[in-house]
Amino acid sequence: MRVARTVSVLALLGLAGCSLAPRLELPVVSPAPSYKGAADWNLASPADHGPRGEWWTAFDDPVLDDLMRRLDRASPTVAAAVARFEQAQAASEAAAGARSPVGSASASLTRRRASAAGDDSGGDESGVAVLGGLLRYELDLWGRLRNEAAARDAESAASAADLANTRLSLQAALADTYLRLRGLDAEAALIDEAVCAYERAHQLTVTRQESGAASGLETGRSEVQLTRARALRHSLQRRRAQLENQVATLVGETPTTFTLPLNRTLPTTPEAPPSLPSELLERRPDVAAAARRVAAANARIGVARAAYFPSLSIETSVGVQSVSRHLASSPASVWALGPLAVVAPLVDGGRRQAQLRQSRGLHAEASAKYRETALTAFREVEDALAARQRLSEEADELQLAAAAATRTQALALSAYRDGASDYLEVVTAQTAALEAQRAELATLTARLQSFVALVRALGGGTGSGGRSLLGAPDDPEAGCPPLQAGCQPAT
Repeated sequence: MRVARTVSVLALLGLAGCSLAPRLELPVVSPAPSYKGAADWNLASPADHGPRGEWWTAFDDPVLDDLMRRLDRASPTVAAAVARFEQAQAASEAAAGARSPVGSASASLTRRRASAAGDDSGGDESGVAVLGGLLRYELDLWGRLRNEAAARDAESAASAADLANTRLSLQAALADTYLRLRGLDAEAALIDEAVCAYERAHQLTVTRQESGAASGLETGRSEVQLTRARALRHSLQRRRAQLENQVATLVGETPTTFTLPLNRTLPTTPEAPPSLPSELLERRPDVAAAARRVAAANARIGVARAAYFPSLSIETSVGVQSVSRHLASSPASVWALGPLAVVAPLVDGGRRQAQLRQSRGLHAEASAKYRETALTAFREVEDALAARQRLSEEADELQLAAAAATRTQALALSAYRDGASDYLEVVTAQTAALEAQRAELATLTARLQSFVALVRALGGGTGSGGRSLLGAPDDPEAGCPPLQAGCQPAT
């Protein structure tokens, strides 16, 4: 008899370790050995090269460093993402608690009086006081509770990756906006120099007209050139104010009281953080979040499959009872083991079958989204690498063009002073020089922005050991308990 009981207990324990979730398999996305746009890129371990930790410090800009700290401290978008993560953590803890025994306590007091006509007690009053406790435990025979907890754990891990992705996206947006503002400051300095040069040229035409060496047409042309440059300066001021307001919103501050100091020099473009395609799926928080949602959907299939099988729970209760007002002095112990409840599903109108189909559909959707996210990640890296390479070449060419246009402008003005040409050639040379210089500045700013885009595409900076510094584990499946196959059900 004891042997039979032992075998029964061991069988129940074995079933309690069973899982009906299928084996977890992520969609295959095969990375290339190297990026297409990285022909001249010295690939190396992320632990050894590139910016570490706070990647924006590669710009060596104290103002940007301070803005990043304010972003993390006061951004409402970050605060909302943190709140979502805390909700997911709480749901995970609640699912884990469902696998533990549930205990409760109860107390009751009953007063009774029988009619004197219908009871030999002659209408005496009596009372019973009861104090007890109940312990209930569901045996997780088919892994329903375990898979539900695994799904919640995976969703919590996905929420952590979402938080990391939100932080990275906001950091990249802040850096990009700030660099555009710095580019406008540098362009404003260029326009100020042009305005000064145009004022001197205009004064020259006025002097020549007064002496009879020039016509009013030349003076009018120089005045148009000057006023257009002044109008352009106002346009830059308007655009700078708008970018400044964007920065204020990103860091969670009121635009009315927020200002950024002028800085009319562009920072040097940092070296690109090296990485390999094989590392991308481990570093990008959005890819990690998508992978964890595949794991969560996979576990939910196990939950839906377990609904086809009986659930088994056992209860035990202990307590004391006594005549009213004498519970402490004359108690009588009461205990019970059971009932051993088995609830087997029979007819549900196709609800379980529909739920299983739904869980499989959700898994297919999560798998497709994972593959889409991974492919998007590779595309964004290739786009950023291509932009970095082409912008570098473009900047070199525009630097030569700006230098040539500046020389031409000086020659045209000198020829006009000597009376060898009219002012139309000066205007043409001035316009070409200013456009070339502005184009060069715009390209240099775009190169700085391309660094931000590349860091964003690669999943952020790296720290010692090549770990991502985004707050999410490197392994896209980290934080997800292994979901075991086995105990295959009848379909």
